[in-house]
Amino acid sequence: MEKFEKLSGIAAPLPLINIDTDMIIPKQFLKTIKRSGLGVNLFDEMRYDDDGKEIPDFVLNKPQYRDAQILVAGDNFGCGSSREHAPWAIKDFGIRCVIAPSYADIFYNNCFKNGILPIALPQEQVDVLMKEAEKGANARIEIDLEAQTVSTSEGVVFSFEVDAFQKHCLLEGLDDIGLTLEKAAAIESFEAQAAQARPWV
Repeated sequence: MEKFEKLSGIAAPLPLINIDTDMIIPKQFLKTIKRSGLGVNLFDEMRYDDDGKEIPDFVLNKPQYRDAQILVAGDNFGCGSSREHAPWAIKDFGIRCVIAPSYADIFYNNCFKNGILPIALPQEQVDVLMKEAEKGANARIEIDLEAQTVSTSEGVVFSFEVDAFQKHCLLEGLDDIGLTLEKAAAIESFEAQAAQARPWV
């Protein structure tokens, strides 16, 4: 998993509350078990019309937001079913950080496991960042995970809280497999001892 230390990027404003996982990645795209290829269908029903053509007014279809790496959204982001395809689609599109007042618990934890930093801030601070995001390519929001800060292009800085273990995993680029591999030597030692003690197994 790619490490997350600092990020300076364009933020896309999506001022909607209760964005659920079916809005993020509709159910018809859940057949795959691959983490790649889902970005094109991120927010599919809002991005495309019935003929599969882009809806120009949707934020991620606007030229200034096509390369957005940060998403600023409304309260209760990621609610609904617990599909892990939702963070897969967000990451595959290129978004590495979501900022919102609150998240559904399962989605929130799935983000960390997939290299995405979900930042929860008070509504009034999210409102400031939403206005910043509306400037498009003329403004970049900066995220510093080590310092736990979000900065606007005008120098406004907000601090955010993050669990120490989840922070460590993002900084080191460790998903569940990576965490297990950190204990590879201990696992090999245990297996060798177990093979000697119980050779019939």
